[in-house]
Amino acid sequence: MDFIDYYKVLGVDKKASTEDIKKAYRKLARKYHPDLNPNDKEAEMNFKKVNEANEVLSDSDKRKKYDQYGKDWQHAEEFEKAKRSRTQRPQGDYSGYTYSHSGDSAQDFSDFFESMFGGAAGFGSRGQKVRYRGQDYHAELQLSLMDVYTTQKQTLTVNDKNIRLSIPAGIEDGQTIKIKGHGGPGIEGGPAGDLYITFSIVNNTDFKRDGADLYKNVQIPLVKAVLGGEMVVDTLTGKVKLKVAPGTDNGTKVKLKGKGFPKYKKEGQFGDLILTYTVKIPKNLTSEQRSLFEALEKTNLV
Repeated sequence: MDFIDYYKVLGVDKKASTEDIKKAYRKLARKYHPDLNPNDKEAEMNFKKVNEANEVLSDSDKRKKYDQYGKDWQHAEEFEKAKRSRTQRPQGDYSGYTYSHSGDSAQDFSDFFESMFGGAAGFGSRGQKVRYRGQDYHAELQLSLMDVYTTQKQTLTVNDKNIRLSIPAGIEDGQTIKIKGHGGPGIEGGPAGDLYITFSIVNNTDFKRDGADLYKNVQIPLVKAVLGGEMVVDTLTGKVKLKVAPGTDNGTKVKLKGKGFPKYKKEGQFGDLILTYTVKIPKNLTSEQRSLFEALEKTNLV
């Protein structure tokens, strides 16, 4: 496996903070996203590299191993274990050495791997193959709120393989799902890693979402708040007609049961829609309207 400098891939310094890495990843992930670069193999390859770099550098433990062991960071524990097991032997005592990597170095770190395990990489001290699990991949998928109102299927391309993904209705912003066996390939016959997809749900509606419940502020005219009546309000899926009780106070809440968002992996079940009434105070009254309010004031009702 050729050495890839993950810092160069993301365009950050080796001393970059976690936040700097996060910002760089998001910028490049959007730039090379397959949806924005259809049929562009180079962009697809760059997208994979960016995700791979973020997978390692955004995790403090993995980043530490990568900084020390380079492309063989996934085998850091085996290196350390083998190093400790040789401390009692006169030959191959590596306890006094510090191993590091450099993107400009021509030295292949796998040579050290071979020396530690007494032969070609992938074999144990008794000649048995050592199988290693592949690297986990992480990706972000951005969808709109209405996209996840219903269950949908999408096809993702990972490592030149198409993955048919079913996205359940009601998935949350920031929620991560695991697709087993679709990460990096295993080494020496080891199992493949997993693919983790984190969802970024963009809410471009007038509704505020909290789990399966939706919230919305609705303005009602002052006269309707006082006298009552009917009014039409928008829900996420259409309009409904509501009765407004006479004497409705500002800030009154009304619950529309089952008019909220789908409950995750609970087919046919929905949350509620909670409306908060905001009484609209009229402005720029005409002289006639002002006279009516003044007359009303004299009745001690207001």
